[in-house]
Amino acid sequence: MRSWDVTHKKKAHIEIIPMIDVMMFLLVFFVLISLNVIPAVGIKTQLPVASQAQQLKPQNKAIITLGLEERLQLDGLDINESALLSQLKVLNNSAEKLVIIINSDQGVEVKRLVSVMDLLKGNGFSSVSIATRKT
Repeated sequence: MRSWDVTHKKKAHIEIIPMIDVMMFLLVFFVLISLNVIPAVGIKTQLPVASQAQQLKPQNKAIITLGLEERLQLDGLDINESALLSQLKVLNNSAEKLVIIINSDQGVEVKRLVSVMDLLKGNGFSSVSIATRKT
């Protein structure tokens, strides 16, 4: 009779060192994000200060950023004034009322801020707020 060698199956094992490497990378990534070492999307602005600033509740909102050198952004993306209105009308089609928050750098001229607010009010956007920092 012929005898066959019994093959021993190798047990599966988990390599723990690559898993630790990945976990350390994730930890470092989230720490850097939480410390704002990695910059957020959008124009860097210095908000004006107001002693009566209020915290807004979560809602259907669009954030318009007025930056120096005539820069304009909608929710962190560069845009021009004509495209701004069309994008806002698309956002306004939802069931909730659209709240527009203007995030203007303190170096932006008041004339430009007022012209953007006038453009919004003239096109039917009635809920417009200005973002500030609380002192």
